[in-house]
Amino acid sequence: MSQPPEYPPPGGYGPGGYDPNAGGQNPPQGGWGAQPPPPGGYGPPPGGYGAPQDFGGYPQPGGYPPPVKGPGGFGPPPPYGQPIPTYLWQSIACTLLCCLPAGIAAIVFATKVQSRQQIGDYAGALEASAKAKTWCIVSFGVGLAVVVLGFVLGASGALDSNASGTYLG
Repeated sequence: MSQPPEYPPPGGYGPGGYDPNAGGQNPPQGGWGAQPPPPGGYGPPPGGYGAPQDFGGYPQPGGYPPPVKGPGGFGPPPPYGQPIPTYLWQSIACTLLCCLPAGIAAIVFATKVQSRQQIGDYAGALEASAKAKTWCIVSFGVGLAVVVLGFVLGASGALDSNASGTYLG
């Protein structure tokens, strides 16, 4: 079995080579009560141990890294601080107070928002949110139109129970 190489190798490290004592990285060890070594890095590795490894880190200056897709591959998540609204409580209120069919459609789309967001389909979640909002507006508009129509008919007397089709004059 061969012996490991001597440190430093015969002939030294040459100009610009590795010197373990350079810069105070590996000062000679003292005895009891000696000063501790100054804080610092480990310095460059000695030669012969393979190529230096790159452990990632920050991207190189001069450009941005490629855009990161969401977990489902549907696109990037929404900007920080802007959650996707579900319009669920508005859908339920419109269903109970305004128009039942349009309110049910709003509830269906409102429940799709969170499930699509959880699988990473942010574009689909935004689309479902927009449709839930649209159906809430439609339900509210239909409910408002029915109330206004009832008020107009009530004010004109068309809803009176005494009204008959005959003239008693």
